[in-house]
Amino acid sequence: MEVIIVNNRKYQVLENVKDAINIEELAEKITDYFDDFDYIVGDIAYGKLRLKGFNSKTNKNFKELNDVDKVSDYIKNNCAYGCKWFMISEIKN
Repeated sequence: MEVIIVNNRKYQVLENVKDAINIEELAEKITDYFDDFDYIVGDIAYGKLRLKGFNSKTNKNFKELNDVDKVSDYIKNNCAYGCKWFMISEIKN
């Protein structure tokens, strides 16, 4: 299990396609907004990092739009073809 630390928080790396994670860039983009999500997906296209939050069905904030089971559809339909991307999950103590 690969673990990264971003802004003093620990995250488990679940996917890191094409070595997409840049911790410095991620630290600039990640905000409190993502605290309510179980997973954060980042994709890189045209040199820009975009982040999107996803939840499992057991999360009280679950919405169909952010269903973690649909991450592959999100990558396929909303990201640049063949882009670098990653998925992380915060390790809560």
